[in-house]
Amino acid sequence: MRAYSFLTVLLWSSILYAIHMMPSQKRTNKHSHSERITRLSENDGKTLHRTKRGWMWNQFFLLEEYTGPDTQYVGKLHTDQDKGDGNLKYILTGDGAGSLFIIDENTGDIHAAKKLDREEKSLYVLRAKAIDRKSGRQVEPESEFIIKIHDINDNEPKFTKDLYTASIPEMSGVGTSVIQVTATDADDANYGNSAKVVYSILQGQPYFSVDPETGIIKTALPDMSRENREKYQVVIQAKDMGGQMGGLSGTTTVNITLTDVNDNPPRFPQSIYQFSSPESAPPGTPLGRIKANDPDLGENAEIEYSISNGDGSDMFDIITDKDTQEGIITVKKQLDFEKKILYTLRVEATNTHLDPRFLLLGPFKDTALVKISVEDIDEPPVFSRSSYLIEVDEDAKEGSIIGQVVAQDPDITKNTIKYSVDRHTDMDRIFSIYSGNGSLFISKPLDREETPWHNITVIATEINNPKQSSQIPVFIRILDINDHAPEFAKYYETFVCENAKAGQLIQTVSAVDKDEPPRGHRFFFELVPEFAVHPNFSIIDNKDNTAGIMTRRNGYSRSKTSTYLLPIIIFDNDYPVQSSTGTLTIQVCACDSRGNMQSCNTEALLLPAGLSTGALIAILLCIIILLVLVVLFAALKRQRKKEPLIISKDDVRDNIVTYNDEGGGEEDTQAFDIGTLRNPEAREESKMRRDVLPETIFQIRRTAPLWENIDVQDFIHRRLKENDSDPAAPPYDSLATYAYEGNDSIANSLSSLESLATDGNQDYDYLSDWGPRFKKLADMYGGEESDRE
Repeated sequence: MRAYSFLTVLLWSSILYAIHMMPSQKRTNKHSHSERITRLSENDGKTLHRTKRGWMWNQFFLLEEYTGPDTQYVGKLHTDQDKGDGNLKYILTGDGAGSLFIIDENTGDIHAAKKLDREEKSLYVLRAKAIDRKSGRQVEPESEFIIKIHDINDNEPKFTKDLYTASIPEMSGVGTSVIQVTATDADDANYGNSAKVVYSILQGQPYFSVDPETGIIKTALPDMSRENREKYQVVIQAKDMGGQMGGLSGTTTVNITLTDVNDNPPRFPQSIYQFSSPESAPPGTPLGRIKANDPDLGENAEIEYSISNGDGSDMFDIITDKDTQEGIITVKKQLDFEKKILYTLRVEATNTHLDPRFLLLGPFKDTALVKISVEDIDEPPVFSRSSYLIEVDEDAKEGSIIGQVVAQDPDITKNTIKYSVDRHTDMDRIFSIYSGNGSLFISKPLDREETPWHNITVIATEINNPKQSSQIPVFIRILDINDHAPEFAKYYETFVCENAKAGQLIQTVSAVDKDEPPRGHRFFFELVPEFAVHPNFSIIDNKDNTAGIMTRRNGYSRSKTSTYLLPIIIFDNDYPVQSSTGTLTIQVCACDSRGNMQSCNTEALLLPAGLSTGALIAILLCIIILLVLVVLFAALKRQRKKEPLIISKDDVRDNIVTYNDEGGGEEDTQAFDIGTLRNPEAREESKMRRDVLPETIFQIRRTAPLWENIDVQDFIHRRLKENDSDPAAPPYDSLATYAYEGNDSIANSLSSLESLATDGNQDYDYLSDWGPRFKKLADMYGGEESDRE
């Protein structure tokens, strides 16, 4: 009702304003004189006259939204040609003529037939004419006039959006701009205050404020925290009429969100964490997770975990799960319950993206204590090394111990361990192992030239728990001994020219050896002793493992000797020295003057010399028979058996040494070392007889000392087996003690070989005190005294 009364007052004030302005408008639009224009026409030269204009009308104004009962009077059209006798007729055309605007054709009065809205159309352009009713002649030219619609405050301000969304970082200062809202008013901004909008905040205080003129929303409180409240809803009002009473208003809603900044450090929810791990956990095994809480979001809440200190910093590691922002504690090194059962770590959680504005709030990190206990499990045996390398001579005897592997149970129980060889790595069963102590020994002969390396695997297994086992690689290198003689590198086809001169080189020979001495090969060449001074050829050692065959005379005759056999001895320089004899076949050939061979065929030369075919066959038969005899002699020599060391089984004494030559008895101290009988350990050093020159030089056989960890009986059996199976031991240094009693015998030695006095100076009565076992011996020696008497 109040708005309706206000509109009525506004309409009457507008009408009064229009009436007040009417005289001046008449004076402006009235034409009081006529103007005559004369112009010569190109066609007929007629004079044209311009008649005087006599229109008189008001400049029309009309209020919008008229709600009166009658039509709204707009204004009156009038011309000074109208005498008031009704002889003229007024016609209106243009915008809204006939529909919105109606004219009285007799009086020229114009009325608005409908309610008008300035916001739809604020200006109407119309045209008016005055016509003589009788003649139908237009008494006034057609003229335009304007009807303006005056505005009233009939539109409230409207915002460009019904809902605004904005965001601002948390902890922003007071007066920080958030967003600007804009409202528009459809009323005329140039007429009154109908379109003057003022902004105010209806909801959102005291957190935000709005600028009344610009509509910019700003923060009103300092240090607003997103963690306390993240979203705000602000209602803004826009009111026209400058915000005065009676103005129309509109509202909008602004949803404001506080965005996160890194203003909170990470914090562990507890100060101590406890985890456990079995000692068998491999490196990289996760043990547990810890998490520090950070109320921030996104990258502001990203945390990096690290171990700052502690006795377990070398044994454990911590990694960050980027998805969950948790710290995962993992095993870094192999654990051992027997060494350490409890570890302590200090874990640090730190923000990765720091905001310099908030560094004053304190360090953006936190620490916690982590305790990890190690659990004991049954572990497999552990070897003392990661691998073993054993070197053994290729002439080592079967049964010889070549090395030992050692493993132990790492658990507190220290279970007993047995050893075995993985036969998949030793298919030929060349090596074996003592299951109790891990000593490796040879089961079959070795040959470096056939297999220089053996790679086997030894398995250690707990006796109480066979499932617990471990393996270790053992690399066995076979060391070379000089057991192969050098020989010619190839078969040489050598020839000498019949016209050769003395001192001429006819062939260069070289040698090869299957052995590989550590200092390299060095070969020596010489003729066999029977041909040390050969009348036809000589050999010169070049000192580079080659030798040259030289002629020693001028001229050779195929008719006399067509082929020469030159035996050459090749020595090496290793120990023991090995040698072989190679025969070089030299043919006598016919050559040209430059020494190029032309023919070596002797048949053409032999026939003219008077040798018949039968003679040649007889010579060949003799050679064949000679070769057969040599082969038979060699075969018989190989099959010759050695004489046994002990000729008679009944001839058993303390020291049995049988030689093919007669020695000097006990007085002969050069034959053997009598001290060996006192000390069996001296047996380990193989000594050669000093009064007889050995036929061949053989390598000293080395065996490992066994008496330290073995009983006497086993010692004797081992030594007996070694001497019986040793083909390289000649009879003259075969010293074996089979009646060994040990170093601690209370009876001392019973051998008479160590006696320095004669039998007559010794008293054997004490033998009777030794018991019935020595009664026979006492009777024998005691009876000799009576026999002498």
